[in-house]
Amino acid sequence: LPDLKVEQAFELSDASAERSANGCTVHLAKEPIIEYLNSNITLLKWMIANGYGDARTIQRRIDAMHAWLKNPVLLAPDADAEYAEIIEIDLNDIKEPLLACPNDPDDIKPLSAVQNTKIDEVFIGSCMTNIGHYRAAGKVLEKVSNVPTTLWIAPPTKMDQHQLTEEGYYSIFGKAGARTEMPGCSLCMGNQARVKDGATVMSTSTRNFPNRLGKDANVFLASAELSAVSGVLGRIPTMAEYLGYMKNIDAMSSDIYRYLNFHEMADYKKVADKVIPIVAVR
Repeated sequence: LPDLKVEQAFELSDASAERSANGCTVHLAKEPIIEYLNSNITLLKWMIANGYGDARTIQRRIDAMHAWLKNPVLLAPDADAEYAEIIEIDLNDIKEPLLACPNDPDDIKPLSAVQNTKIDEVFIGSCMTNIGHYRAAGKVLEKVSNVPTTLWIAPPTKMDQHQLTEEGYYSIFGKAGARTEMPGCSLCMGNQARVKDGATVMSTSTRNFPNRLGKDANVFLASAELSAVSGVLGRIPTMAEYLGYMKNIDAMSSDIYRYLNFHEMADYKKVADKVIPIVAVR
């Protein structure tokens, strides 16, 4: 999957922990990594300008990124590497969304097997999401007032929150009756906020272990898009209903699924360009 964005590769590697993996590497092409590092350099300079952390430590990270960009070399397996097992998955064989069912990330079922299950609460948040997921959820919610579920919205970063606010999505979330949380882990961590006891939940979080999101909660794991549709309907949709919502989202996918490339964003670049590199004197 060489052309995945780094954010997309992270979603796969994050989920690998459930396969008892000690580590995970996704073999990407250089181009998405170069794009990601250039974005990060601008963000790190912006952080220095705004007094985040230790400027010297951040500058060392910037210098390391610049050094790699001058000679980009990627990890690669040896030509004669041996593997315990090679598993090939033909994505053309997956005809509908897959969900992890309560309360086991290994209990995977297609949408049609769990359709019409009543949903009490929906959580769209955690490090498994990015800004595009919230735009997509916003498109599902934009014509809705006061959804019949308890809907939680918690972007992973303050930068996501700011950009979504600028683009008007927080107004959509508010009109839909969503509870917008401070950016970060929120429900996913299980020790900040909690769902109601015994609730049936649709979540974008990393794991659905028993009692993690709430006492005796029954938690499905699914995409932000499917979670948003479930939040609007108060139940898991049928395949036809899901495709009806996704038709509109797919038509706008190039605009919806834009990542935060900070080196292309004037507000960040303008500040970052004024930062003078810190040079260590020995």
